Amino acid sequence: MTTDPTPLTGKLLIAMPAMGDPRFERSVVYLCAHGEDGAMGLIVNKPVTELRFGDLLEQLGIPRPEKGARDIRVHFGGPVEGGRGFVLHSSDYAADGGTLKIDEEVSMTATLDILRRIASGGGPRSSMLALGYAGWGPGQLEAEIAQNAWLTGPARSEILFGRANEHKWNAALKAIGVDPQGLSSSAGHA
Repeated sequence: MTTDPTPLTGKLLIAMPAMGDPRFERSVVYLCAHGEDGAMGLIVNKPVTELRFGDLLEQLGIPRPEKGARDIRVHFGGPVEGGRGFVLHSSDYAADGGTLKIDEEVSMTATLDILRRIASGGGPRSSMLALGYAGWGPGQLEAEIAQNAWLTGPARSEILFGRANEHKWNAALKAIGVDPQGLSSSAGHA
């Protein structure tokens, strides 16, 4: 019998109320990769308020057309490599050699080409831009889950790509049948 080496890839991590790290308080993290070498994910519900997509494009020297330009929110993806950008998007778009297909519905691209495409009105149907990522070493995420720091659940498009970031944590909990009002802010084991 073999076990799935990436059981949490493509799933959501939902921070418990007792999360001790303020960077992850009420966070919803989409796991892009999980295996014996560790895990990597993007926080999908913490928009960056001080940087807009247009400002980022200007900093990168990417022109925006007068008409047909798209705009996406910039998010805090996690505390690792905060100057690096990742676009989580629907799998209807793939860059040559630069796209990681996570599952049938979601992919991730970390190239400037996808930003150019989105800025000009093209690119994937659904997307969100994250600066930085959340990373865990081997066994670290499993230990945090065992300590009741995270719940896991299915990833839904409206949670990943929806604009109502303030509701994503509640929606992710409700998707797994948990009433956010019933959660305790102190961790423990039954």
